[in-house]
Amino acid sequence: MNFNSQTSGSIRKPKIFNNPERFVEGWYWVIPSQNLRVGEVKPVKILGRELVIYRGKDKRVAIFDAYCPHMGAHLAEGKVEGNALRCFFHHWKFDAEGMCIDIPCLDTLPSLKLQTWPTAEKYGMIWVWTGEIPQQPLPFVPELEERECDVTIHSHFVVNCHPNVVMINAIDAQHFNTVHQLPIELIFERQELNENAIIFSNITPVKDNSSFIKFIRPFYKNAISYSICYWYGSINISTFGHDFFHVYAMYAVRLHEGGKAEGQILLMTKKRKGFFGWLYNRVVLWLTKIAGKFFLMGDIKLVQTIKFDLKTPIKADQPIMHFINHLEKQQSLMWGTWQEGRSRDVESKPKRERWQDTMSND
Repeated sequence: MNFNSQTSGSIRKPKIFNNPERFVEGWYWVIPSQNLRVGEVKPVKILGRELVIYRGKDKRVAIFDAYCPHMGAHLAEGKVEGNALRCFFHHWKFDAEGMCIDIPCLDTLPSLKLQTWPTAEKYGMIWVWTGEIPQQPLPFVPELEERECDVTIHSHFVVNCHPNVVMINAIDAQHFNTVHQLPIELIFERQELNENAIIFSNITPVKDNSSFIKFIRPFYKNAISYSICYWYGSINISTFGHDFFHVYAMYAVRLHEGGKAEGQILLMTKKRKGFFGWLYNRVVLWLTKIAGKFFLMGDIKLVQTIKFDLKTPIKADQPIMHFINHLEKQQSLMWGTWQEGRSRDVESKPKRERWQDTMSND
């Protein structure tokens, strides 16, 4: 069944999806938290923009544009002093809010402020918001929003396709049969969590007639469920398990040079108390890692060579179409400049209020 007639009126030619010059304003991973010690400063390049990141004495992270506003020295050549950063060249000093607080040869300072970017830490990663004011919390699935998690970083990857194309793999029902040879039928229901997040939940039972399901069946006695929560079109958290026990895999992907995708895979589960709870979670995360390798074997080969172009969508591709439509309604930014890629219809949407971050940055 050709699906063109059903979708032509609901989806236009994408302006954001699979566009190497656009990305959605949102939270993006920078580096693992363990890679930035107290008093350390590093250069990073995120979504085409040169940045500098450091951790002050109070253990909080700050992210600035990379170059000193005096003569353009790279601030990563400088050093951390307390909770501030001093430029190597002429020793101008900037606090964590980007304000210039010391110039050695001046008694009266000019009113000068670096471009700073909102930061947060969670899931063992440092994150940056690519706009002036965060409009959403860090990515989460609703059942984990208020819970602590045990997390392990599974792997880092760079693949030769756009992050949006990497994302749709999780809701491509056909490829579970063809690539992974799982004889299962997936039918997704969708729910928009907010303007930046959408959830796809499988509503069909997963049968036991595959080697993979038989392998995990001793650990999952009840009906097995599968859902995916997307944020900003470039992060997804896949939930797998039965009604009373779930494991989670986060694919946090950002646009890389040349339209490629660079990502981190994080595995997580609900934190459990005591030594035996800790040990139990280690086993769960290890088993999740094994399951993840099963799916990655086929997918990595695919995303390294694909030239995505959905010319002939069919009914089974409907979740992908819904994902694209959801993505196209979000605020896009331009690669490198982080300037708005298109204007919003401000009269049709309520004014966005600042999201109040109640999480600690530690």
